[in-house]
Amino acid sequence: MTLDPDALHVLEIGRAAGGEPFETGSVAAARAAYNASFPTLQGEREPVAATLEQWIDGPNGPIAVRIHRGIDAPQGGAPALLYLHGGGWVVGNLDSHDEICRWLANLCGAVTVCPDYRLAPDHKFPAGLEDCLATLRFMTANAAALGIDRSRIGVAGDSAGGNLAAVLALLSRDGLAPSLAAQILIYPNTDARQTADSYRRFGDGFGLTATTMAWFRDHYLRTPDDILDWRVSPLLAPDLAGVAPAFIALAGGDILADEGAAYAERLQAAGVPLVLRQWPGKIHGFVSMGRHIPAARQAVAEAVAAWRQFEKDR
Repeated sequence: MTLDPDALHVLEIGRAAGGEPFETGSVAAARAAYNASFPTLQGEREPVAATLEQWIDGPNGPIAVRIHRGIDAPQGGAPALLYLHGGGWVVGNLDSHDEICRWLANLCGAVTVCPDYRLAPDHKFPAGLEDCLATLRFMTANAAALGIDRSRIGVAGDSAGGNLAAVLALLSRDGLAPSLAAQILIYPNTDARQTADSYRRFGDGFGLTATTMAWFRDHYLRTPDDILDWRVSPLLAPDLAGVAPAFIALAGGDILADEGAAYAERLQAAGVPLVLRQWPGKIHGFVSMGRHIPAARQAVAEAVAAWRQFEKDR
């Protein structure tokens, strides 16, 4: 795999910054390191029409959410997107993926809602998923107050957030979550077994390593048996038919590339409307690296284009 110059540049920034791999230290140290890294990778925060932060009711106490209204979003009946941040279920917060949420809001004239869902290992599976589900229910129940159309709500996420988004789409299909108009999965984690060949090809030297991914997973799960639960590994769900139309973005030099492709294949085989885009020279997390990787915004723009097409085809 030959990486693009911008991806190589980001990897060099990481090497120059030094620091130990997440798995060699404490969770607190990992969170601090992650929080220190993303301001150097994201671009300037794109202005939106309005931003609101509030607390909503959750299954284990209040959940902080950040709501962006895009510049061209109508005051009523706007499309809306629940965005679930990545970070291996262990790191990440409302700031770590704010750039993506702002892009989505502006590019689609939409309202984006991002919850600060509970993280592992303080709160193991399914705590974070429950918070994401509670946020989706909040959006549906408060659609009029939010100025959104409850029939035009989609879900999106990257990496572990893509995992949570895929699971919400399955719960929605089964009537266990509100209806979804689309799902946007950016290099999603779909198989906690971590046995795909891309773990061998890109397990070291491409940013996210296989050992770090195992560290994330092991913090998230209650027991090893959770690996086979489709709410952890949606690739293992018995049937994917009937889920919301999907846009999937994959990075070529990513240990999650193969499981993301496998999920796309299963969606297509199940007759789910699908747009699959692959960026061969990119690394995991590239959509959160807009300061250095111009394709980041392009990927979000293509996701929005797919979302709009899904709406036209309904």
